[in-house]
Amino acid sequence: MALSEFSLIESFFERRRRGRDDVALGIGDDAALLRPPIGMLLATAVDTLIEGVHFPVNTPPEAIGHKALAVNLSDLAAMGAEPAWATLSLSMPEPNEAFLKAFADGLFALAEQFDVELVGGDTVRGPLVLTVQVTGFVPEGDELTRAGARPGDLLYVSGTLGDAAAGLEQVQSGTLDSEDARWLRERLDRPTPRVALGQALRGVATSCIDISDGLCADLGHIMERSILGAEIDSSLLPLSSQLLSVKDEEAARQLALYGGDDYELCFTVPETKEAELMRFAATFDVPITKIGEVNNEVSVMRIDGEPVTTSGYDHFRGAE
Repeated sequence: MALSEFSLIESFFERRRRGRDDVALGIGDDAALLRPPIGMLLATAVDTLIEGVHFPVNTPPEAIGHKALAVNLSDLAAMGAEPAWATLSLSMPEPNEAFLKAFADGLFALAEQFDVELVGGDTVRGPLVLTVQVTGFVPEGDELTRAGARPGDLLYVSGTLGDAAAGLEQVQSGTLDSEDARWLRERLDRPTPRVALGQALRGVATSCIDISDGLCADLGHIMERSILGAEIDSSLLPLSSQLLSVKDEEAARQLALYGGDDYELCFTVPETKEAELMRFAATFDVPITKIGEVNNEVSVMRIDGEPVTTSGYDHFRGAE
């Protein structure tokens, strides 16, 4: 017997509730009832993932569940927020039980890691499309935004860049026969949201953004909101050994600058805060790397001294 909408919700989602104290009423009613903490701002992010656009066709459903939540957690990380609640809208052609179990396993494994409770959503028949909304908390006055960078601030990124774009190339070319290529594919399918780092940057970083559309494109948003410019030293870009095993150094740098889907953090820090940054950075399992500096050359980004475009992926124009 085919699953109904309500049996689907009960079987794969409602039974996985975490029971957070700030959830008065979760899945199972017309709306969730939630208790926002006093003195906190609510940070809310929402992303839609479409098969063939945001993840390749035939991506393992567990990876789809992971990524659907991870990309939203990455947005909260860029705000310095602590995640709490999520909602899910799921469109799928048929209620496939094997797909739903694996998808839910991927989603809830990441939700458990960050103590996120799924509090509601919707399921419909249609093409494979997922929309997740995540809400979290950040102390008022400590939130990170894209605005706030100042001339002379140092420019940092977390992790390594260009891996996910290289992973997508490996999928598209069908060359996933090496350990390094499979590692790059994992970086595409299962990004790691830098939630703890984002919270640690409160009071240290002057601006922050997550890298979803490519370093240059997303740094361009900081420049636009802060009404400033930036200089990148391409020799400082953090490149993984796996990326360099499938690309020469110049091609790897291009992916690091313009490739999307890494979901690392790009942030600016005053020079006076650099020592503090280095002290707590040593406690994280993700490296951070200084790649340049903010300047007062409004809306101009330079790489190795040469002005470059800040264009990246745009859903209505494609990659530029």
